[in-house]
Amino acid sequence: MVSSTTPSNASAPGAPVPNPPFVPSATQEQIDERRRVFDALRALDPASLASRQEIRDALLERHGAATQAKLDAASVAICGCGGLGSTVAVALTRIGVGHLHLIDFDVVDMTNLNRQQYSLWHVGLPKTEALRQVLASINPYLDVTCDQVKVDDGNVRELLENDGIVAECFDVPENKTFLVNAVLETFPDKPLVSASGMAGYRSSNLVTTRRVARNFYFCGDGETAPKPGAGLMAPRVGVVASHEANMVTRIILGELDA
Repeated sequence: MVSSTTPSNASAPGAPVPNPPFVPSATQEQIDERRRVFDALRALDPASLASRQEIRDALLERHGAATQAKLDAASVAICGCGGLGSTVAVALTRIGVGHLHLIDFDVVDMTNLNRQQYSLWHVGLPKTEALRQVLASINPYLDVTCDQVKVDDGNVRELLENDGIVAECFDVPENKTFLVNAVLETFPDKPLVSASGMAGYRSSNLVTTRRVARNFYFCGDGETAPKPGAGLMAPRVGVVASHEANMVTRIILGELDA
C-alpha cells in the first residue's frame, strides 16, 4: 500500500533545496603539493622584497605622518579569522596598523575559499598561521601575534587584556554573543566592534554601522542569516568586514561616532 503522507525527509513544496554537503576529493598528491607550495612561500622572506623604510614611506605618502603615527601605535585583536576576520586583518595591514592579534582555533578548509582571504595552499593549515603569511606578504614589518585557541570564560581576560580594540569576527552566533558579553563585562572601557547580518546577496545599502553603547559598535544588517542558495558569500561579507575595519580605523584616529 502506498502512503499518501509526505516522507519526513522530503522538502515541502516550494521550500529551498538544502545545499549538498561538501566532500573533499583531493588526492594525497594534491594535498602534499599544497603543503609544498606553502612551505616554499614561507621560506621566502617578504622582508627581502622591500625595506621597512620603503613600505613606511609609501604609507606616509598616502596617510601623512600624524595619521600614520596613530595607526603605527594601535593594537587590535581580531577574534575569528574567517570571512570577516581575515578581511578585516588584510585591510588593517594595508593601512599599517602596527599590532595585530589573530585569534582562531580552526583550520582552513576548501569551503572557506568562497569568502576568506586564503588560497589553495593554505587548505588544512591553522587559520592563524595561514593568515600571518598572507599579512606578511603585504607588510612583513608589522607586529602580528597568533593564538590558535578557542576563546572561552577561562582565557578571555588573558587573551585580550593587552589589546586596545577588539574586533569580533566569529561565524557562529553563540560565539558572537559570548564574546560581546565577555568584553562588555570584563573590559567595559575597551572599544568593541562586532558584526552580524551579512549572508547572501541582498543590497549592500542595508548594511550599516551603529554605535550601540559608549564602546560598542555594530556592523551589518542585523538580520540576514545564511540559507540554501544564499549562504555566506565574499561580496557581502566583504562589505560588512570593511565596515568593521573602517570603524576600527575611525576609533584609532579618534573618531568615535559611527
